[in-house]
This record gives sequence, structure tokens and C-alpha cells, in this order.
Amino acid sequence: MTDEPVTADPPDSPFRTTGVDHVTIWGSNAEDTIAFYRDLLGMPLVLRQPNLDDRRQTHLFFDIGDGRLLTVFVNPDRESNRGRQPTPTGGVHHLAFSVDPGEFEEVLTALDDAGHGYNVFDRGIFYSAYTTDHNGLVIELATDKYDVPADRRGEVLAKAQEIREEAGAEFAEEEHLEAALDELGIEATAAELPDAATGADTR
Repeated sequence: MTDEPVTADPPDSPFRTTGVDHVTIWGSNAEDTIAFYRDLLGMPLVLRQPNLDDRRQTHLFFDIGDGRLLTVFVNPDRESNRGRQPTPTGGVHHLAFSVDPGEFEEVLTALDDAGHGYNVFDRGIFYSAYTTDHNGLVIELATDKYDVPADRRGEVLAKAQEIREEAGAEFAEEEHLEAALDELGIEATAAELPDAATGADTR
């Protein structure tokens, strides 16, 4: 494991990114893609145009909820495949989207109703449901346990990491998150979420 420090301080780099603009994935066809990302996950379809690098494909743009975009290349000749996608080195393991903690139970009900199985895990510092889209891509629907201000999220996680290491814990847990919030003087309200397993690998 690398010994590089974990910190929210800006690194000594030639420039710094300012956020996610968009993520683009290969999709199957427009109908199934829109049914999953717009009609199930609630992402408005905000732009549709040809793929400018390959006019045989269509480029769909979805607003993921904060003005950032998920874009998908689709083609009517491609069929959806619910089988799990391989994840070689350099491949995408999963995409994670935020959901409102107050709507988490409704999220699970909607996945059930749509026939998308899922697993729910308490990850210590956040809470997640994992499902797959219509092409087998793993989709994480994550919610924060506390309403941490977005501009201080990295600072809170870095402090939780520091506290976790000092405690000798294997991974960041809720108590480390709470201690980080307290130490940084951030008042945050806890979300009400159901109990769930951590999903941690015990090997």
C-alpha cells in the first residue's frame, strides 16, 4: 500500500480540476437507455444529437441532478445485455450517483418494481444500494449519512481518514466521520437510514 499522504490540501500539480463535467459510456439502444436513466433514475434527457465522431450513433445527454452530465452513445442496432460487464484494468467498475437519504426506501421500491435486483450496504461513512443498468454496468445509488456541505466534503473525508489511521481501524466508519465533523466544527444532521451489512471483504 502506498504511503502517500491523504489530505484535502491542494497538491503541487500544474493545475487542478474544478469538478466533473460529464462521464460518457457506451450504451445499447436509445429506448432502453432512456427507460433506465430517465424513467427509472429520474435523470432528465437534456440533449440528443449525433455522435460527432461517428454519425451512425446518437449521443444522449442526461442531467444527473446537479448540472453535471452522464452522456451515452447509442445505436438502434445494439441490443441490451443485462449480464455483468467485465472489468479489466483500466475499465469502469461502477458509476455512483447521489440520492436523497429521505427517499432511500422509495429508491429500493422503484428498483424492485422495475425488476432490477440490488444489494444495500452501510459503508460506514455513507450508505449505498448497488444495482445494474440494462447493460450490466454496476450502478451505485449512494446517500450521505450526514448533510455535509459539498464544499467541505473532501476536508471531512480526509479528517475521517486521519482519525481512522490513529485508531488503527481497517476502514473509515461512522464514528470516524462523526469525530471528523466534531473536530472541524461542522454541524451536520444525521439521516435516518435502515440497518445494513457493511459488505466488507473478510478474507
